[in-house]
Amino acid sequence: MTVPFLTAGLPVPHGFFTREGGVSTGRFASLNCSLSGRDDSDAVRTNRARAADALALPPAALVGLTQVHGIAVAELREPWPETARPEADALVTDRPGLLLGIVTGDCAPVLFADEAAGVVGAAHAGWRGAAAGVLEATVDAMERLGARRGRIAAAIGPCIGQASYEVGPDLRDAVLARNPADARFFAPGRREDRWWFDLPGYCLARLQAAGIAAAAWCGRDTLAEEDRFFSHRRSTLAGGGPIGHQLSAIALPGRC
Repeated sequence: MTVPFLTAGLPVPHGFFTREGGVSTGRFASLNCSLSGRDDSDAVRTNRARAADALALPPAALVGLTQVHGIAVAELREPWPETARPEADALVTDRPGLLLGIVTGDCAPVLFADEAAGVVGAAHAGWRGAAAGVLEATVDAMERLGARRGRIAAAIGPCIGQASYEVGPDLRDAVLARNPADARFFAPGRREDRWWFDLPGYCLARLQAAGIAAAAWCGRDTLAEEDRFFSHRRSTLAGGGPIGHQLSAIALPGRC
């Protein structure tokens, strides 16, 4: 079965996977790649193996995190056990053949590459992590492995778009506490105390300010495209319940 995914022009193996092409059923249908949800664990492992195969890598090459909406970055030297995933929201490596995986359900997955240095990274950027600096922390961690920010390219994958993301004053206040100029990422909402937040635009601006060579968003809104993507906000608006998560992954070519 074909496992659909999007690419973003990065010069190394990578993919932003959709929810299609897996074996999970019900609310998790079908390519749910999260190891932390309520889906059948064997189905998730099959889905993750299919995603790795789509990038011509073995299942054991795919390594993930216990994501906590923070700014910690893990450096990957060799695969860690599935049961010992570190609590972090980004990971970097200079080792060929390791597939760095991030799972999302509206937050922004961001993939990074400095092909000349042989360093890649992947980050999970919800609004909390983005505001706190997870993207800049990922760039810093890549530099420690020999990358140069002036050569790093980054791609923001499918995430909730501004037209789908109405937020309250707590989120807006937290973002503006760092930089009042970031009010440009908020448009008036349907009520006086609500705003539409441009998460991908905010992430893009943070990446550009970090001085990397290139950054772009794929333009896909996870909430708006129900057939293609899981969405936490869509589930919440429908009354809640467990959902699946799509995978974004990147690797250096070769074997570890």
